[in-house]
Amino acid sequence: MTNLEGKKAIVTGASSGIGNATARYLSEQGVELAIIGRSEKKLAALAGELPAKATAIAGDMADPASIAKASELAWAQLGSVDVLVHAAGVLTPASIEDMTVERWREQIDVNLSGSFYMMRESGLRMKQQGHGSIVSIGSDLSFKGAPMYSHYCAAKSGVVGLTRAFALELAPTVRVNCVCPGPIDTPMMESEFEWFGGSQQTRDEIIGKIPLKRMGAPEEIAAFISFVAFQASFSTGNILSTDGGTTI
Repeated sequence: MTNLEGKKAIVTGASSGIGNATARYLSEQGVELAIIGRSEKKLAALAGELPAKATAIAGDMADPASIAKASELAWAQLGSVDVLVHAAGVLTPASIEDMTVERWREQIDVNLSGSFYMMRESGLRMKQQGHGSIVSIGSDLSFKGAPMYSHYCAAKSGVVGLTRAFALELAPTVRVNCVCPGPIDTPMMESEFEWFGGSQQTRDEIIGKIPLKRMGAPEEIAAFISFVAFQASFSTGNILSTDGGTTI
């Protein structure tokens, strides 16, 4: 860990999973946080547990107006922002036969459009203040297809494109990188297991396809995100896999 006392960051999706682990990891390093998500109650409880100052802000990543308001509140609270970690996302598997308009739009609205609006709100402010770092969250499915995940693959592939374009538009003052996890032991992953039957055989089959033969821990991804956000000072526009080898 690195002492980041005095640094300030926005973390979305902090109520669970990778976003939660990232908020905890950064707070333990002394980073003051604004944590954004749909459940202000859950985020307020998290803020009360964190060692460094943290402010909980309600924000719906499917709603551009809500994102704009949440971002404005976060920047007003922090004064300036060194880092944005945009970890908010949703996932519900669906076959192309069962892909309703609502399911498709949820994935695109939250995972792709939400990324654009959230990154733009802070990216433009960072450019104006003269410094900043943005970490978006992709997936190993940013690089490959998978049955039942056409909507998610499309959205997460789009996040890769957004990251590269933002990196060019916001250079040289703002760095923008994308971290792409593979199977991580989070509530989202647990819900996927349940969707596919929840059996130990299902788990073993999924884990058996990972070269490192285990799922990643959210804390491992959080540590990598922190490094990319604060220490990888000559990295921008990079798409960085932390997937246990699933995209080799």
